[in-house]
Amino acid sequence: MTRSVRKTAAVAALALFTSLMPVTALAKDSFSICWSIYVGWMPWDYGAQQKIVDKWADKYDIDIDVVQINDYVESINQYTAGAYDGCAMTNMDALTIPAAGGVDSTALIVGDFSNGNDGVVLKGADTLADIKGQDVNLVELSVSHYMLARGLESVGLSEKDLTVVNTSDADLVSAYTSDGVTAVATWNPLLSEITRMPNSHKVFDSSKIPGEIIDLMIVNTETLNANPNFGKALTGAWYEIMATMSADDDAGKAARTFMGQASGTDLAGYEAQLASTRMFYQPAEAVEFVNSAALKDTMQKVAEFSFDHGLLGEGAPDAGFIGIETPSGVYGNKGNIKLRFIPDYMAMAAEGKL
Repeated sequence: MTRSVRKTAAVAALALFTSLMPVTALAKDSFSICWSIYVGWMPWDYGAQQKIVDKWADKYDIDIDVVQINDYVESINQYTAGAYDGCAMTNMDALTIPAAGGVDSTALIVGDFSNGNDGVVLKGADTLADIKGQDVNLVELSVSHYMLARGLESVGLSEKDLTVVNTSDADLVSAYTSDGVTAVATWNPLLSEITRMPNSHKVFDSSKIPGEIIDLMIVNTETLNANPNFGKALTGAWYEIMATMSADDDAGKAARTFMGQASGTDLAGYEAQLASTRMFYQPAEAVEFVNSAALKDTMQKVAEFSFDHGLLGEGAPDAGFIGIETPSGVYGNKGNIKLRFIPDYMAMAAEGKL
């Protein structure tokens, strides 16, 4: 997944566009979701190709179109503009694009969190504190940028103690090979490639902030509320896919091989990425995660980072401008809730009620 984010001006323009759109959510029987390539979202491709999504859609007498979009940010922008009913994205991007754009969105499925997929690498130094005073190449305003900020906190530093150099993910590996680049923050598979280079040391990664970089299936709240069968079909399909891909049998191996090849690697490469991803294969695990008070605390940290970097829009007076609803309470403005975490449909899957 290219986990880069758009410029604030683009968000403002999108927010204006969506604010002018008519807000209507009617009962319907045809839906579409979009996804982009990332270890935790390849199951959607598998589910579509193997007709698992179709099977669950048929159960509820609806149609669900599953569409791959090669540009991650563009997929979220299209969802925000109303072109799709759901989209795979991270928790931070859900807050800073659709929610900041005024689109009330719900995390229907909490699929996984990064557990080492994002990391900081130094050349010729082996502790994070050594990053002080260095230029750090990264995709600015990405979740890896957030991960770096959280890492700096752990060693008593802040972004004022270094210089962020915005670098495209397409250029990060080649940039790191030059003598002048000594520090990077990035994600897999780039992270693995860079750490294999001589004199490279991974000094911090997302496993040190477990549960903070979360991968989700976000759906339009009004569409979901008007069409609960849409949520049931998506959730049922997801956990059937999870059961298949997590199995230690030929079917599981075939599923993981398919996902690896579809994402540009092979079985070994895909399983290596899964090893640094905390997948919630069982719905009960995802329900427990969403119900935890830690989720609200995490979203406060994400909101504060987003506000500090101008990602909540020019009109946001503080980090709590957008309300974020979780089972343990609302962070931010209760009168402006635009992002919701619910366990409801995952709990139905856990209880065998789908």
